[in-house]
Amino acid sequence: MVYKFRVILDAEEDIFRDIAILADDTLEDLHNAIFNSFGFDGMEVASFYTCDETWNQEDEISLFDTGDVIGEQKTMGSYQLSDLLDAENTKIIYVYDFINMWTFLVELAAVEEQVAGNLYPETLFSHGEMPDEAMEKSFEADNADDYANDYEDGLDEDDLDMFGDDDSFEEYGSDEIWN
Repeated sequence: MVYKFRVILDAEEDIFRDIAILADDTLEDLHNAIFNSFGFDGMEVASFYTCDETWNQEDEISLFDTGDVIGEQKTMGSYQLSDLLDAENTKIIYVYDFINMWTFLVELAAVEEQVAGNLYPETLFSHGEMPDEAMEKSFEADNADDYANDYEDGLDEDDLDMFGDDDSFEEYGSDEIWN
C-alpha cells in the first residue's frame, strides 16, 4: 500500500508538499522524504509527535535514542508508518531543527495501491516557497490573559519577598546550607 501525505509548513503563507511513500516504510524514511522535499540538508535533529484530531501534541518519536538507557527508547527507524497511521489516525506533527523549530503538520490524505514501476518515496506536488526563517513560535499558556488581569498592576517588592518582612533566613536553615 502507498500512503499519500500532505505536509504543511506551519507558516503564514500556504507552503506544502504532497508525498507518496510505502506504508511499510519507517518514520525515518518519511523524515528523509520531508526534509528533501522542502530543501533542507538533513543535518539537523528532528522528531515526530503523535497528536489527536485537533493537532494537540502527544508522544515524541525522535530520530536518535535520547533515553537514559541505550536501546530502551524507540526511534523513527523503529516504527513503520502503518504502525502509527491509518484511516482513523491520520495526523502527526514533524519538527525539524530544534534551533529554528520548523514545524510541519503531516496528514495522511489517501491510502492507495502501489503503482508498478514508481519509485517511493516521491514528492507528488509542491506548493509555495520556503521562507528564509521559521515562523516565530509563541509558547504562552492558554490562560496568559487571566494572569495578566490578576496582576495588571505588575509586581512589587512584596510580591518578590519570599521570606517576609524581617528578611530572616533562619527558619530555612540557610546557615547550614550556605556556610
